[in-house]
Formats: sequence, structure tokens, C-alpha cells
Amino acid sequence: MKQKPTSRSADVEARIRELLDVMTPEEKIGQLAQPFGWTCYTKNEDGSVELTEAFKRRVATGGVGSLYGTLRADPWTGVTLATGLSPREGAELFNQIQEYALRHGKHGIPILFGEECSHGHMAIGATVFPVPLSVGSTWNPELYREMCRAVALETRSQGGAATYSPVLDIVRDPRWGRTEECYGEDPYLTSVLGRAAIEGLQGEDLSADDAILATLKHFAAYGSSEGGRNSAPVHMGPRELHEIDLLPFRHAVDAGARSVMTAYNEIDGIPCTTNEYLLQDILRDEWGFDGFVITDCGALGLLTAGQNTAEDGEDASAQAILAGVDMEMSGEMFDRHLLSALRAGRLSEADLDRAVRRVLEAKFDLGLFDRPFADPDRAQRMIGRDEHRRLARRVAAESLVLLKNEGGLLPLDRAAFGADGASTPRRSGGEDSSDSASGPSREGRGRTGGRIAVIGPNADAPYNQLGDYTSPQPAGAIATVLGGIRAALGVRPGEDSGPVLHAPGCRIRGDSREGFPAALDCAAQADTIVLVLGGSSARDFGEGTIDLQTGASVVTEHAWNDMECGEGIDRSTLDLAGVQLELAQEIFKLNKPVIVVYINGRPIAEPWIAEQASAILEAWYPGQEGGHAIADVLFGDVNPSGRLTISFPKHVGQLPVYHYKRRTRGKRYLEDDFEAQYPFGFGLSYTEFRYGNIRLDRTEIEPDGQVRVTVDVSNVGDRAGDEVVQLYISDLAATVVRPEKMLKGFRKIRLEPGETASVTFAVGREQLRFVGRDLSWQVEPGAFRLMIGRNSVDYLTTELQVVRPAAVRST
Repeated sequence: MKQKPTSRSADVEARIRELLDVMTPEEKIGQLAQPFGWTCYTKNEDGSVELTEAFKRRVATGGVGSLYGTLRADPWTGVTLATGLSPREGAELFNQIQEYALRHGKHGIPILFGEECSHGHMAIGATVFPVPLSVGSTWNPELYREMCRAVALETRSQGGAATYSPVLDIVRDPRWGRTEECYGEDPYLTSVLGRAAIEGLQGEDLSADDAILATLKHFAAYGSSEGGRNSAPVHMGPRELHEIDLLPFRHAVDAGARSVMTAYNEIDGIPCTTNEYLLQDILRDEWGFDGFVITDCGALGLLTAGQNTAEDGEDASAQAILAGVDMEMSGEMFDRHLLSALRAGRLSEADLDRAVRRVLEAKFDLGLFDRPFADPDRAQRMIGRDEHRRLARRVAAESLVLLKNEGGLLPLDRAAFGADGASTPRRSGGEDSSDSASGPSREGRGRTGGRIAVIGPNADAPYNQLGDYTSPQPAGAIATVLGGIRAALGVRPGEDSGPVLHAPGCRIRGDSREGFPAALDCAAQADTIVLVLGGSSARDFGEGTIDLQTGASVVTEHAWNDMECGEGIDRSTLDLAGVQLELAQEIFKLNKPVIVVYINGRPIAEPWIAEQASAILEAWYPGQEGGHAIADVLFGDVNPSGRLTISFPKHVGQLPVYHYKRRTRGKRYLEDDFEAQYPFGFGLSYTEFRYGNIRLDRTEIEPDGQVRVTVDVSNVGDRAGDEVVQLYISDLAATVVRPEKMLKGFRKIRLEPGETASVTFAVGREQLRFVGRDLSWQVEPGAFRLMIGRNSVDYLTTELQVVRPAAVRST
């Protein structure tokens, strides 16, 4: 599998050669360094924008090839709602910067604007979609592709031409703070969603006004660090690296990705930023990648201070270029040291030209030489439009995972809370997974209660449900859980709460229990309690603290940060932070129905809540429309169809618990087994699906042959619903130790009550192969077990025999 080479006209090739011939070394280095874009302008009190003198000097002395995060707004950049720019103003700024660079630069080379777009453009006014971990839980690549098209449209309409996503890291240890930025623990699912991201972001024509250049990150094995600590060493053999962590990157390169970002970490002592084996031998020679490679921010500095594989900045810069890096995010090392490295003979001008050529090719492919400017009118129309808000709500709704529904507590009956209109029809639901593939069978009844209490630190905390890499939000832009429930019951903003009561109880972090009495009093008045707990990846947006008794914002001189997840925020535990568990235990003493909603960026290991709660809904960070989506599920407007893409341990001592464990892992610890609290692929529905009649169209194939495996799936409940049918394969005997099972296919289907569908998967070389001792992909003859079911532990099985080719058998 190799990337198809990009075709460029003879005119473009000639222009690139001409530019390389006339540019000075300083100008070439200017194309390879990417300074911070938000430092290039200031916004005056009257709203006008001026370019900084530092930016102008840079254009005059060597040029500016690329800018990072020009519209990024968050506490790190210091850009706020007051000092930041609206969608129209942002497009006007891009044009102002671009016009200045083209007018005052010597060669008419446009600037490449790179922006953060992990779950929406990280700019003021842009739509905030659910985080990638939520997207993974939808198991819906078509929906994700649509989301990425919207993100690309919003970003490009403002002038952004490149994004630093998708994140293709495989999560091995969920204590890692960047778990939320990933799709989950599985390489196959990540490969499928990564391809959807490339197709959605880049579109069919990279030069179109709704396409942006995608950057695969972090290359490689960044999610497999020691102890789940960010940028820590990775201990991994080459077989596992190729088969697990590199697999999504290989598929994304095949899909046409045009940029790759190196990872901070080292693998077996070799920093990824200077790993020639990864950047040249694998990425370019084996996979045929013809885009450009960019470092992560500050990664070259680690080579001299941390990893200590370079003597100084000159050595680090030369190592990176020679290994295959083409651009440095932040530009600090290339700016200061690349020219001296060239003059000292540490690299040649041909080495420099190779990197510059790749950057120029990307700019031509993006159409920046012909159309370098944005349309502010279009930016104002496209960014944050209603269509995208509705899409964000759909993605959030499909991502919600129902983990428990004891006695069919959910969905709730709207009419019982005094809302207009009848509730949605009765649904059946199950409490937990069954050992058989027929699944649970419990009749559910829409439980009613005159008042509903929405309690917990994440009940009405807008930033806590957005995730990391999010811009400041104007008041009222985010639908919280409290807001969503009020809207679902017809309680308008500003009106009395009516049937909906609220108290935060506590914060995410900290040991204050002063909010407990108010929360308990609130809960005591209600018939049903929605307890919204979890975590936060919200940086300090100047929101101050809250009154734990009333939930009102309180401005103090002390900033309070509830952030317990996100980049650089790794944990030693997966317990709820602060006193949240204590709050839950006090609430449960009231002996009322309690629905726990988790809003968080990594799995939560709280076995007491798993046992005691009546219902549990995992929402991850569901984005700006998350509150509405959660209410849609709670009241039965949406039948939950999310499935876990990461296994939940019972407690942190079980880690790792990812589903593709090897047979040699053993059976248990002294105190407990290895089984997850909630396994990979798990998720309940308001209806019941039954699996049966698994069959093969043949039982024997050769290594290059193909078989079709089919299973019948029936909706035996009384509610229409979506089921994620999952295919796992186990190689029963191989020349290397293999995992017990690996996900090799999935299909999301919708069934009406009483409907049966036959779901078929094609199984061939791609599904049966593995990386052998010589690091080549191969299929060995032998027996394979094929498993189709509702999750990684509940399935039907059949067996397939792979035989040697007839020509070989005859000899």
C-alpha cells in the first residue's frame, strides 16, 4: 500500500525550481519556521487591528512561510473574547497579514496558516463539536466525515489552510491526559475514523474553498508512553509498533494525507523528531508519502534539554532536517540555528531545498498562490451556522453510551414533569451485557416524577463539557445538561425553574463540602435525580469560582482551575477527583432513582457508583450542543447507540485492560481478575437486539482468498434503534504470540421493532494478516476463529481454515 503521488503541472514544477534558484538561505529557512500567529497582531480599543513591528521585520529579513494558531484564543495565547476576533474580523486579519507578506516579501510566496481543529476550529465563534473520544463512540465514520467537512468549511472560509488533526494515537493507558483527543484504544477503528477525517478535511480537491490540509499526529506511539505520562519514553518492539501504532497512519497516508507531525516521545531511546527510520524508511520509502513533516511545538528543544541527543540547537536543527523534518512549529530552533548549521557544513543546501520544496508544493496544491485571500462575508455566513449546530447535536447524541439502565429507568417521561406533549413510546432496555449473544431482556417502563433535580459540578459548567483545545465562548453559546433538561421540559431561560431543581454540590477538584447541604435539600425535593459528575479539561478562562450553595458565578482574586484532564494533565488514578464520590454517596442515601451522567475526558473507575446507580450515561466531552443531546437521550427522543472505544477498568491497578490482550498475559492478580468494568464495544440501548445464525459461505480459503461471514441481527424490542455489529478475529496458532482477538470490522445498522437484518463482512488477507518476525505482513495457514457480536466479550463464533495454496500443497 503506497500513497498515490500528487500530480502537478509542468508550470508548477517550473515555478518551484525557479523559486529555489532565486531564494537566499535565509529566505528558505523562513519557509521552514512557523512562528506563533497570535503574536503578529494587536487589537486596539477601537476594534482596529495592527500588525506588529516584529512581524514586519521578519517579513523584511527572511520572510514568513507559515503561522501557527493565528486565531487561537485561550489562556495560553492570552487571547480573550475581548481581545480576539469575530469570524469576519478573523478573515480580515488573515487578508491583512497575507497582503502585507505578498507586498513586502521578495518572491510573492503566500503564508500557510495552520490552525487547531481537533473538534472544531479553535477560534472565536466556531462550532465546538464533541471531542474525538466522543466521535469514536459513535462508530459512525460517515457522520464523522460530515463533521470534518463542516470543520474544514469553517476553517478555510476564515483563511486557515492547514489543521493539526486528526490524532491517530492509540491509547494504552487512559491515565494519559490526552486520551480525550484520541478515538480510543483500537488500531482498526482508529484507522477507519482516520481515513474518514482525511476525506472530510481535505475533500476531493485540496485547493477548494471548503478543504484544508490534514496533519496526522503524533508520529509515532505517543499514546503508548510509560505510565500514561505525556511525552514519556515508549517501550515497544518493532512488530507491535507496525501492527498497532503505525497502522492508522499507514491507512491515513493511503487516504491522501498531506502532512505528518512528529511525536515528542522517544521509542527505544530514539526521539521521534529525529528518527530517520520512521520519517524516511517507513513514511516515505515504504508508504510513498509525498507531503511535508512538521515537528510538534518545542520538540526540537527536547533534543538538547530532556532527551539530550543533540549537543546544541545547531546540532538539533541539522539532525531534524536530515532525518526528514521539513518545518518546525514555533520556529525557535530553526530561526536561530539552521543557518549556522548550514554554514558549518552539518547539512547541505540540497537538504534545505528538499524541505522547502515540500512546503512550496503544499502551498501550490492548496491553491494559495492563485487564491491567497479569504472572503470575510463568507466567513460570517459559514462559521457557527445553525446547520453546524444541528450537526454537533447529532454527533453528540450518537456518541452517548448508556452503561447501565436498571429496571428500565430510562427513558424518562416528559409528561410526568408537566411538559407539554406525551412522552415517547415505551422502550425495552437492559442493565448489563449477557454471556449469550441474545443479550439482556428486561421490560422498561418510562418512570415518572413530578420534579427532577440536576445536581453535580458538571450539571451547569459550560467549559467543562467542551474539552481541551477550545476557544472562549460567549454567554449562552453552550447548552449545559441543566440547560438541555430545562429546554426539553419547556422551561425558558429566565423563567422559574418549575419542575427542574439545581445545585452544584461541589467542584470537580478541591475538598470543599459546603455545597452538600444545598444539593441534598434540592435532591430531597425531587422524585428523580440526575447527578452530573466527571472531569474537566477546561483551562482557566477567567470564569472565577462558583457559589457551591447557589451555583452562581463568583468573581474572586484567586483563579480556580478544575482541569484534571487535557494535554500535560496526567493522573495516577482514574477515581473521581475531589469530593465527588462523597457527594454521590450522600445523594444515594436518599433512596431515590439516580441517573449518573459522566462528562469527562478519560474512563472513570468508580465501582461503587457502577453498583449503586440506577442508570449511568457516559457523555465524554459532548461539545456545545451536549446538554441538548443528553436531554434527547434522557427523555427518549434519541435511542442511545454509542459504544465504548476504550475499556473501563474496575480500578487503576488492573491497567492495562485494552481488549486485544495477548494470550500470555495471564488470568488475574491476587486481589482481582483482568476483566474490565465495561469492555470495549459495550453500550446499551432502549431496545433489545438478538444475534443468531452465524455462517460462512465457505469454511476453507487460501491466504489470498476471501470468505463472507454473515450473522442475523433482530430487533426484538418495541423501539427502533441502532446497533453496532462488531467483527473480531482470533488467529488460533501462529509463529509469533498473537492477541486473543482483534477488531477487524464493524457495521452500524438501524432496525425497526421486529425487523431482522443479515449483516455480512468480507474476510480476506487484510483481516487475517499480521506482522511476522521479518516485519513483513503475512497470512499463515491455520485455524482462525471469527466472532460477531455486540461487544468484545459478547458474540457468536465460527471457525475458518486457511490452507496452503494448491500449488504449494501439490509439491
